[in-house]
Amino acid sequence: MVDSNHYETLKVSPTASQAEIKQAYRRLVKLFHPDSNQKTADKEQIIQINAAYEVLGDTQNRLNYDQKLRNQAQKFNSDRYTRTASTQKQYQATRKTGRDADEQVEEWLRLVYQPVNRLLCTILYSLEEQMEQLAADPFDDDLLEEFQEYLQACRDDLKQAQITFRSLPNPPSLARAAAHLYYSLSQVGDGLEELAYFPLNYDERYLHTGQELFRIATRLHCEAQASVN
Repeated sequence: MVDSNHYETLKVSPTASQAEIKQAYRRLVKLFHPDSNQKTADKEQIIQINAAYEVLGDTQNRLNYDQKLRNQAQKFNSDRYTRTASTQKQYQATRKTGRDADEQVEEWLRLVYQPVNRLLCTILYSLEEQMEQLAADPFDDDLLEEFQEYLQACRDDLKQAQITFRSLPNPPSLARAAAHLYYSLSQVGDGLEELAYFPLNYDERYLHTGQELFRIATRLHCEAQASVN
């Protein structure tokens, strides 16, 4: 589908966190850069690694790249479907009626989308209030303890949302909504990781990064809702 996949170049999963991507980039640069290792030095490889990290190392660039991959995958699947549609037409007619498809959509909305949507709302729209409470005194032990309890509650909700999301395949007609939900959950996970670093060193950059990831997750969540509606 694509000549060069940045995730494959950095040897990481498409679901890898930003921290894992940074770690993989540093490891590969050390392996192939002539200043670090003459035996394995590879100038062309370094160029590809830097190009991949320039995209995946930036949250917004990565989001755009993921959308590009999804578009290419959808086109590939669409072309493949076109090639085989003629041989499957009779089979599909006997196996699945319009009513079956409607029932599948209703089941996925009831058992997957609605509970995941509620959990995402609970996580995403509670952060602002929590940040306001913490801002009163970011170094107060009681406030920090409440903040850590809040993060754990969000992790629990996120885990439940991920389990629910994987419990049932999405209908083809709701593929766009499912993709937005998946990436929203992924951004929430990365955001919680960033926020969890703050109580360890009081570096407010982790708070800002976590909030930005939550903003991206919120936008994806809204797009998922729009796709369903």
